[in-house]
Amino acid sequence: MKVLIDTNVILDVLCNRPDFVDDSLRVFKYCETQKITGCISALSIPNIVYIMRKELDSERIKEILTTLTALFTVVDLRGTDLMKAADLRFSDYEDALQAVSASRIKANYIVTRNIKDYANSTVPAIKPSELLERL
Repeated sequence: MKVLIDTNVILDVLCNRPDFVDDSLRVFKYCETQKITGCISALSIPNIVYIMRKELDSERIKEILTTLTALFTVVDLRGTDLMKAADLRFSDYEDALQAVSASRIKANYIVTRNIKDYANSTVPAIKPSELLERL
C-alpha cells in the first residue's frame, strides 16, 4: 500500500500535538518498518522548515529533514503538477498540489486530518486512525 502523508500529519508528530500525535506516530512506524510505502510531497518540506525554524536551530532542522527523507519517499513537484492543480476545484492550492502528486504516484490514500479539503481529489483522503484500521 502506498500513501501520501499530508503536511499536517507530519507536523502532528514533529510538534507533538497531543490530540493527534499517537495515530500519526503509528503511521510513521508503519512507514519505517516498510509495512506501507509512505510518501511526502516535496512541497511539504519548505512548509515544515518554515514552521520549525521559529523554535529550532538549523542543525536540528537538518536532522529532522534527514530523518524524514529516510522514512518517506519524497515526491518531486513537476511543472505539469502546477497546472493540473490550478485546474482542480480546491479552495487551497497547496491541497490541490498534494492531490495531484498523490494521483501521479498512484497512491492508495492521502493521509490527512483535513478530509474535507480533499473532497475533489481522485485519491481518497483518510485520517491516520482510518488508515490504521485498514491495515
